[in-house]
Amino acid sequence: MHTWHWHTWNNLPYLTSSLLKQWNHGFFSSAFSPRSPEEMVDVLQPDAQVYRVKQVHGNTVLTPGEIESTQNGEPDSDKPPADGIISEEANQGVWVCTADCTPLLIGDIETGQVAAIHAGWRGTAQKIVPNAIARLLNNGSRKENLRIALGPAITGECYQVSETVAAEVGASIVSTDQGNTTESIMGVLQQLDDSPILDDPKPGRVRLDVRRVNVLQLEQLGIDSEQIAIAPHCTYSEPERFFSYRRNQLKKVQWSGIISY
Repeated sequence: MHTWHWHTWNNLPYLTSSLLKQWNHGFFSSAFSPRSPEEMVDVLQPDAQVYRVKQVHGNTVLTPGEIESTQNGEPDSDKPPADGIISEEANQGVWVCTADCTPLLIGDIETGQVAAIHAGWRGTAQKIVPNAIARLLNNGSRKENLRIALGPAITGECYQVSETVAAEVGASIVSTDQGNTTESIMGVLQQLDDSPILDDPKPGRVRLDVRRVNVLQLEQLGIDSEQIAIAPHCTYSEPERFFSYRRNQLKKVQWSGIISY
């Protein structure tokens, strides 16, 4: 089993995964707010270059080179819209922010390359994680060398959505032969072992485990469950540790970052 560990920096808690022990990384708690990654990189590797994007709940994954090219050498100019970053060289820190969505940090044990992904329900429906894996493979990674940690996010038990939204997300792991309507897709999802769909007392609503859908996407790509770790933490249920948009409707975020080597 993969283990998760709390650490502190200046008495501020952040979480790491044993699966990513080769990399300086962290899933940072709300206690770090309002610090930016440019400040928080000191916790991990002070001399690392920091890269982040303007998150838009899509499925675009960029490299540091692509981020820099859109900014024309002006690091303070507008960040490009994307929801994932994959490193190209050593000493690059890639960062995403989340409030209930899933932060994924990925490392390649052979190349040292890393990725940071923001996967909410919309990004998950649009297969942002498979997109990121495809880019890593194009850059020389092999599936068996990837290690993937899914950080604190809202759990399925706490995440009520419409059946329409659940089916839109579920369509990312259900072939059109199996289901092509909300009803048929939901039927397939509910039959799965450890289904990402949980019952909700309200008609037309279900509870949706977005992290579970991301894991199923990874397994469909041929990535072994041993290469995947899921943080045993829920942003919604742990107000002392995490911001949750669903809980408070406030635009506050916690950051997650990982450094390539």
